[in-house]
Amino acid sequence: MRRGNVLSLQMISARKIAWVLALLSMTLAGCAGAPSPLAPVSSNARLISSLTWVVFGIATIVFVVVEGMLIYSTIRFSRKTSDGLPKQVGGNTRLEIAWTLAPAIVLAVVFVISMQTLRTIAFQPSTSPDAGDPSQALHVRVIGHQWWWELDYPDLHIVAADEMHVPTGTVVNVDVESVDVIHSYWVPQLGGKIDAIPGHVNRTWFQATQAGTYYGQCAEFCGVEHANMRLQVIVETPEQFQTWVKGQQAAVPAMTGDAATGEQVFLNGPCVGCHTIDGTKAQGKVGPNLTHFASRSVFAGAVLDNTPQNVAQWLADPQKVKPGNLMPNLHLPQNQIDELVAFLESLK
Repeated sequence: MRRGNVLSLQMISARKIAWVLALLSMTLAGCAGAPSPLAPVSSNARLISSLTWVVFGIATIVFVVVEGMLIYSTIRFSRKTSDGLPKQVGGNTRLEIAWTLAPAIVLAVVFVISMQTLRTIAFQPSTSPDAGDPSQALHVRVIGHQWWWELDYPDLHIVAADEMHVPTGTVVNVDVESVDVIHSYWVPQLGGKIDAIPGHVNRTWFQATQAGTYYGQCAEFCGVEHANMRLQVIVETPEQFQTWVKGQQAAVPAMTGDAATGEQVFLNGPCVGCHTIDGTKAQGKVGPNLTHFASRSVFAGAVLDNTPQNVAQWLADPQKVKPGNLMPNLHLPQNQIDELVAFLESLK
């Protein structure tokens, strides 16, 4: 091969490597700040993280051993001259038995340690391990919709959307369901994925040990807005959680001014067919429960911050914000949008 051709190939290879490194750096940059199962803040998430590292370590050892043997064999048994054929080997029974048994043993070890983790996280404990008091276990139904999450606390008579509140140190028993298609509930820092299947209840649990806001995502393709079906889990101190519970159980406040006008627009329009506001004739079950809408920091599948501007944008044309969702464009005049915003933002 000519020297010029060799240099051209080297330059092409260098450019390819540069492109790969650039794409890898952009990918890693895009993942920066994303919720990671390797930063666990609950007991069972730590088990999953530990299992991940153990399996990764075993896989790394296997990779190094196999590639090392391959490189050694390539160098040791390569043909040294151009004369004649290398010595032909018909087989080696002992070696073949060894490389069959070794992967089987490795897989058996992985199976045993995986089953130990799965057994722990598969069954919902009825109490907090440190408390022994059944009243300390919190029950939450997580119900998938296209494309938002309904959160029902049946023992507390609270229904919310897209934003789950739980206290630290308490076992949270989660029943996962769906009303339409298959979704998958996943908050990486709190636990593993679990499918939400129509007509069936799957169960999981977690016990958060660190206060903060943790982000989840539907992990099963469920339609055009699958990527925008998100969830926030706000882990609070027990005192903060009790304050939130009392606020959610409180009656809707009396409205005045534009909020009162917006309430009449809401109650006398099509909104009541889809949404519930406790204590009013609005008892629809299609869309999110809006009883304490203003207490939430996000809405629309946790993709929009709960601000008057974003609420107004949503009411003006929800299909433009989130195509394919079940809320139609009602073609509301601007004055009604402003009144509805005032009403919704008063639902503390």
